[in-house]
Amino acid sequence: MASQPGTWTEADIPDQTGRTVLVTGANSGLGLRTAQVLAEKGATVLLACRSAERGVRALDTVAERARARPVLISLDLADLASVRDAAATVREQTGDTLDVLVNNAGVMAPPKGVTKDGFETQFGTNYLGPAALTWLLMPALRRGRDPRVVTVSSAAATGSSLDLDDPNFERRRYNPATAYRQSKLADQVFAAELDRRLRAAHDPVLSIAAHPGYSRSELGSTMARSRSHVVLRTVVDTTIRLGELLIAQNVHMGALPQLYAATAPGIRGGEYVGPRGPFGLRGHPAVGKPLPPARDRELGARLWDLTAKLTGITPDPA
Repeated sequence: MASQPGTWTEADIPDQTGRTVLVTGANSGLGLRTAQVLAEKGATVLLACRSAERGVRALDTVAERARARPVLISLDLADLASVRDAAATVREQTGDTLDVLVNNAGVMAPPKGVTKDGFETQFGTNYLGPAALTWLLMPALRRGRDPRVVTVSSAAATGSSLDLDDPNFERRRYNPATAYRQSKLADQVFAAELDRRLRAAHDPVLSIAAHPGYSRSELGSTMARSRSHVVLRTVVDTTIRLGELLIAQNVHMGALPQLYAATAPGIRGGEYVGPRGPFGLRGHPAVGKPLPPARDRELGARLWDLTAKLTGITPDPA
């Protein structure tokens, strides 16, 4: 990750009064922290959560220091019908005007499974759901002030690949880590392709990718709990806890790249923001070079078309 002068923090976020922001996965971890900070800075934050119970708790937490009343939105990214309903609700409740969409929600390395629509769990939840939501909300984003789509990828995407002939592991042997890395690479490739198409259409919306480095969030513990074998669950949990203790940064630091992408003046579409430290694992945010697959226009176009085919949603911009 390329370095930049200074150490950007939450204190550098401009006043967000009058802006409306949708944060997916806002009930915990990086999403909750992102929602809290933006609400404290004056934004009207829509917390998109799958669990109603956890969503209500998160809403109360964000409301404690919010300067504008936050709103809870029901969203299950593993169900395209829910994605459509959530997009319609957001457009209705915001007067069809949205300033920022933060595609933060995701799952990490669960056992093999499928979404309600039959997609591999991680490809469907981490990539197809957010891509569909982005397209469906694009009309509202065009009406926003300095509108941005922030798509959260992962440092784990480095060195991974996209198998567009078998994205759902129907012919390949399923590997949880491989599937996770593929889904997060797809996020970054999509963000770059979205930016190219927005620029070609002379749209005002910016598409920016970000990643949190190695951060302590609930993804690791959720991954450990998903293991059915008690010994394997214990090993995975111990390994994660040790790594988080020795290397990982807290959620306050981990959320900075996506907060930077969502709010920093002067950022450009197509940029990739992550921690500036060694291997992009820790540190304050900096703009770095997108991964090679994200710069591959042919791959981006193929993923774009495949996404439209799988979701049945018309791409926007067309």
